[in-house]
Amino acid sequence: MLARTALPVLILLLVTACSRVPQDPIVLSGHTMGTTWTVRLAAPPSDPSVAQLRSEIEAVLQQVNDEMSTWQEDSDISRFNRLRAGGEMTVSESFAIVLEMALEVAELTDGAFDPTVGPLVNLWGFGPPHRRDAVPSDEDIGQALAQVGYQRLDFDGQRRRLVQPGGLYLDFSSIAKGWGVDVVAELLLGHGIDNFLVDIGGDIRSHGQRLDGPWRIAIERPVPGTREIHQIIEPGTAAIVTSGTYRQFFESDGQRFSHTIDPRSGYPVDHHAVSITVIADNATWADAWATALGVPEPEHAYRIAVEQELAVLWILEIDGELVERYTDRFAPYLEMESD
Repeated sequence: MLARTALPVLILLLVTACSRVPQDPIVLSGHTMGTTWTVRLAAPPSDPSVAQLRSEIEAVLQQVNDEMSTWQEDSDISRFNRLRAGGEMTVSESFAIVLEMALEVAELTDGAFDPTVGPLVNLWGFGPPHRRDAVPSDEDIGQALAQVGYQRLDFDGQRRRLVQPGGLYLDFSSIAKGWGVDVVAELLLGHGIDNFLVDIGGDIRSHGQRLDGPWRIAIERPVPGTREIHQIIEPGTAAIVTSGTYRQFFESDGQRFSHTIDPRSGYPVDHHAVSITVIADNATWADAWATALGVPEPEHAYRIAVEQELAVLWILEIDGELVERYTDRFAPYLEMESD
């Protein structure tokens, strides 16, 4: 499962369609969730003011952190993780929505996606405690695995009641940024702003278009040490999220260990998929699936994506060459670029 941190994003934004057109008239940005956020508006808002809009954006993003950040000791998720066995708490409506979506993806992937993967993420050095450059022992991995399992979670969605079974550690790092994108997008829509692009650390949701034409997004070429464009697409009104194994990793004894960890085995994934891009109606869903589909072997992940009718692009590294594979639902976005 991907532990998102403030490292280079996997999707690059094309600010202008070509050099002769003007840039967006309004660009707001800041820091959140260990990375940066950017909101691009096709035209200045009539109401509220830009200053007020920035304040509201920062407020809703802070709310997401207050509820879902494992890096924040006083967040709701951190308080739950510290509860003793049998302890319970009532979570917010937004927390409940994100947890329900995470559990749905967990069920659909037979645990390849698991919001309780936190102990493994932390053990491998990709969570709040520390980074590492050595492989954990089999004993430590086994102990961490004993704490993982979304099936152990006692959650009453209707009452928003969450019970700690003992030692369970929730981790929303693979879905919370997508939720942050969505709450900002809904804030803008609520103000009648319908031509915008929201980006939090590479999780993107676009709506409407720019003054000079469609929003255009560049998918990064998944090669460590480079920042090259692999493919440009026009998602239209949609969310687009990319996950990959080529940016965050460590090496030990000549072997590379990715930050994408299989919650079922306890070890980082080791297969040909180096980048997975998902396009969906909302960024929360796209965020979760971009991580989930990077865990199984690519053939298995492809079958899951087809069954769930998802728009997905994989970039595979086979014998040193990059190879694309995509679902039928992703194909129209590639055809747009070739036109």
